[in-house]
Amino acid sequence: MPKVHDIAVTGGRRGRGARVVTSLAEINVVPLIDVRLVLLIIFMVTAPMRQQGMQVNLPQTRRADPINAQPVTVTLSSDFRRTRVVQLGTENVRLDILQERVRQTILGREDKSVFIRADATANMQDLFDVTEKLKEAGVDKVGLMSKPRETR
Repeated sequence: MPKVHDIAVTGGRRGRGARVVTSLAEINVVPLIDVRLVLLIIFMVTAPMRQQGMQVNLPQTRRADPINAQPVTVTLSSDFRRTRVVQLGTENVRLDILQERVRQTILGREDKSVFIRADATANMQDLFDVTEKLKEAGVDKVGLMSKPRETR
């Protein structure tokens, strides 16, 4: 039931009569925040799973248009760790000048992607060192080349 306060008791203004004070109902938002946090965690866990590619059966044709531009390839040999030399196309290039040579190579190209052919015995750190130099040179996409497994 609302509480009625007399003007004289509350020290209010004259001529207004009695004042009615009601208590406000408070909304508890803690459960709402808990639900939102649980949903956020669910979406964070499931989002990486949804980024997989879609299985597509591509159409086949007898004649395909050839690719006009030759891809830029960087080859890491098995002795890269010792020599710090890669092969850019057919040219041997030291790792410390690879960035500038790749920048000159892709300067006039629309497609700024480079493929890395690494020996199977190459170290992951060597692969990341080369990739870092390629990114500093302005390469947009770095692809890794491999060959199909031989069937036994």
